[in-house]
Amino acid sequence: MDIKELRNQIDDIDSEILSLFSRRMEVCKAVAEYKKENNLPVMQGGREKQVIDNIRTNAPEGLKDGAAMLFQNIMDISKCIQNKEMQFVSRLSSPKPFIPENAAKIACQGTAGAYSETACKKLFGNKPSVFYHSFEDVFNAVETGEADFGILPLENSTIGTISETYDLMAKHNFNICSLIRVEITHCLAAVKGTRLEDVKYVYSKAEALSQCSEFIKEKGLIRREYANTALSAELVANRNDSSIACICSKNCAGLYGLEIINDRIADAYPNYTRFICFSRDYIVPENADTISVCLTLSNTPGSLYRLLTKFSVYGLNMTKIESKLIAGSDFEALFYLDFKGSCTDPTVVALLHDLENELSFFRFLGSFKEVL
Repeated sequence: MDIKELRNQIDDIDSEILSLFSRRMEVCKAVAEYKKENNLPVMQGGREKQVIDNIRTNAPEGLKDGAAMLFQNIMDISKCIQNKEMQFVSRLSSPKPFIPENAAKIACQGTAGAYSETACKKLFGNKPSVFYHSFEDVFNAVETGEADFGILPLENSTIGTISETYDLMAKHNFNICSLIRVEITHCLAAVKGTRLEDVKYVYSKAEALSQCSEFIKEKGLIRREYANTALSAELVANRNDSSIACICSKNCAGLYGLEIINDRIADAYPNYTRFICFSRDYIVPENADTISVCLTLSNTPGSLYRLLTKFSVYGLNMTKIESKLIAGSDFEALFYLDFKGSCTDPTVVALLHDLENELSFFRFLGSFKEVL
């Protein structure tokens, strides 16, 4: 028998599988209707385990794991279809509107001239920022209602995620209502009259130092980590010492009366940082097109694959997936996901209901649109 005949046999078998798959999904829709009428949950773990155990028992040796995964996948697809058929009513369908001009207090970390202030102005115009010492202070201000909104950096196009923000996101209750993109144009600044050869130490936040690591190495400078770029500029201005310089923005250098020694010193351009704007209330802008969630997955084979299957079956485009280890756990991870969609879309509602009811930990983090 030649390869063409063998492929013809596979095509015939695939046709039978497709026909049986279609029949099974039609029955699943009928099951969904029954569950809906009788107020039963889509997820019934006992029934699922029974089916998979039976498949493993009856599958030929060498195919048991593969058969179990195949039928697990079929059952996951079935649950997605059932969730869509159930037409759930979502608590997320009635958010408060996002009205920037109504904001009374916006919390940022650092001091005047920080990039977070630039993000704030991009979203809120001339509304004044209130500066806090640490990232956690910003979260606390929003969580307690002391501030209406908080703005913090989330990720940078050169060095990746801002770990401190993600760590705090896991601890606090909040809702993301906007994502603001700010171009980062780092420069080396010092008190007036300072020459590059005079400078021995360079101050800035850890992320800015990392973004300019090639320049720092080439010039033989000694890194000194500080709270943020604006506070570093303030420090350099106050000390009036030509042996120290800072990495900050042009605007920040001008604000503190510093002289720019070198401009655009980052390792890569364009260099962008995305900032989250978050609130204690569930606030959604009218044009929101992205949803953010965080969740945990069971430490079992195929758990991440099964999660990705859901997005594929629901036809939703995941735009980001980030994992962070949970402090104090045995290397368990929190997954942060962004995907395109609106909470008014029944398909999105079905997915969120699916995740919330099937996973041991799930949190909705917000619905927003990126401000470019």
